[in-house]
Amino acid sequence: MNTYIINKPVPASKSQSKSQPKRYSVVKLSQDVHAHNVVSSVQFEGQAPKPARKADPTVHLRRVAELVNESEKVYSCYEAGPTGFTLHRQLTELGVENIVVVPVRLDERGRRVVTDKTDTLQLGVRLDRYVAGNKEVFSVVRVPTVAEEQRRAWTRQRKQLQSQRLSVAAQGRSLALTQGWAISNDWWRKKAWEVLQKQLPAWVVEHLTSFHRVITTIDEELEAIVKKIEGARRQQAHAQPKWAGDISMETIEAEVCDWNRFTSWRKAGAYCGLTGGVSASGQYHQDLSITKVGNRRLRTALIEMAWRMARHQPNYWLTKKWARLLSPGAKAHRRQRKRAIVAYARALFVDLWKWKTNRVTAEELGWEMI
Repeated sequence: MNTYIINKPVPASKSQSKSQPKRYSVVKLSQDVHAHNVVSSVQFEGQAPKPARKADPTVHLRRVAELVNESEKVYSCYEAGPTGFTLHRQLTELGVENIVVVPVRLDERGRRVVTDKTDTLQLGVRLDRYVAGNKEVFSVVRVPTVAEEQRRAWTRQRKQLQSQRLSVAAQGRSLALTQGWAISNDWWRKKAWEVLQKQLPAWVVEHLTSFHRVITTIDEELEAIVKKIEGARRQQAHAQPKWAGDISMETIEAEVCDWNRFTSWRKAGAYCGLTGGVSASGQYHQDLSITKVGNRRLRTALIEMAWRMARHQPNYWLTKKWARLLSPGAKAHRRQRKRAIVAYARALFVDLWKWKTNRVTAEELGWEMI
């Protein structure tokens, strides 16, 4: 995606704003943001929303600056997406109270007519209700600081490179399978690759060599990122439970950003998306699988950490609770173990939140620390 740099217009000075009466008391601005343009709709006070119009990002910000100068208060919103939070920070600097919201299906009636303009108008209707006091109409995204974004970029890039490596390895595996050779996705590792070069037909090896070079390059970049993350944590002397893992712990902390964002253990548990769903109406009630509503990167890191903690933290209260299913010698069905580790990971995240916010100590949890 192309990025753009905008020279932000400067609103009128305080002396100018005091001398000139404001035309509007409240203005609401809904926006559909793209890489090269912004579609926006304005609602002046209690009037009907104006038709949506498209503009270059620079022109859009200039119009917003004019609205700020003419109004007592400007509210705005847009859906989170690939453009990130640059526009949010620019709007905030202009004096706009902006919110970034979780993307939702705006075609509620299922008319199958979805355009940037219809989406913008629907966002405007919801923003009007939000400003009026209905805070449930939007799920608001917490905007990270620039430093928080830079920190989590490393763990996210590591995950992206892992996915790329797996994808290229799968392509090589698929090629070998078409010729009757069933190989693992780790075929590119040194020992396995040396054996395959002797066994496979020459023309297949030639193609796999191309994949192998790509994978080797990705693997080298991955090792460099891992060393950078581990080195940074050692320099900052972060205390953490044994076997939590530098990468897992850094991923969790970078995705959470601020542990004080959660005001209760229920909100902390729901954020990771590991809570069970429910379908209930009248006398009918059924428990469903986990919602997976939340941060998927966080879920992956928590599951990885949970397996290690369950095996190497014997005094941890969660390890004792789930020892019947998760201990190395436990005789349990795979499905039961998967359910147990999800419950373990959910409670582990709540314990991490309590520990990070000084609600409980590591000793009370039974953790061995490093």
